[in-house]
Amino acid sequence: MADACSTEGPEAYDIHSAPIMAPFVAALLDAVRPGPGESVLDLACGTGFAARAAAALVGPTGHVRGTDLDEGMIRVARQRAPRIDFVAAPADRLPYDDSAFDAVVCQQGAQFFPDLTATLTETARITRPGGRFAATVWAPLDRQPYFLAHERALRAYAPDALRYFHRAYVRTTDQLTSALRTTGYGALTHREVTSDVVLPPLGEYVPGHLAALWGGLLREAGGEKAVQGAARLVRDELADRTAPDGTATLPFTVHLVTGIR
Repeated sequence: MADACSTEGPEAYDIHSAPIMAPFVAALLDAVRPGPGESVLDLACGTGFAARAAAALVGPTGHVRGTDLDEGMIRVARQRAPRIDFVAAPADRLPYDDSAFDAVVCQQGAQFFPDLTATLTETARITRPGGRFAATVWAPLDRQPYFLAHERALRAYAPDALRYFHRAYVRTTDQLTSALRTTGYGALTHREVTSDVVLPPLGEYVPGHLAALWGGLLREAGGEKAVQGAARLVRDELADRTAPDGTATLPFTVHLVTGIR
């Protein structure tokens, strides 16, 4: 089991992903506008970025829940926010009553659902009539210079990882809106959200982030040299975007899709 100082696993994912996720969590919650006393579900919650932000909006009279299939992510989510009810559960079999939530949000999870329609059917079941849904998914990879550098590093040092890597960038707004319409959602909208994110000094940040996401596969392919080589390649790819202090300001783009139950 990893500890709070681990360089890999859910703890490291939570630390290294936070600066990238923050602006899109804000956009996601702004789309559903949870208010005091409301109930919100963070679907495929990971370590709970959206759930933690939603809890501040619904206040002490509201309720926030989070579900994820990955028990390690749920363990860290509970550590970060012990007052929020996080449970490990598949997205298409949720442990909640019908119409239990005023809003459901899904941050960077919809691209990983094996059956999108089945998941959104279940989401519709647990959302009250008139309740709100919002999801973000990454725009295509060629819009993401930081992740494009990751792809090139994996292609060079752990090509077998690419079949997992590319899953994050293939879900389209058409797929999401079609499935939402099929499962009973209306008033559908979609738009792009781009944010310029200031990443910490890349000398430390990139190796840590790569290890958190792909450390196991990189080491399987080439040991510690593969981790370090991949990190060096990412930094080289981003050299012209890196400031003298080592930080890098890079654009990240998501598709934001919303609907009303």
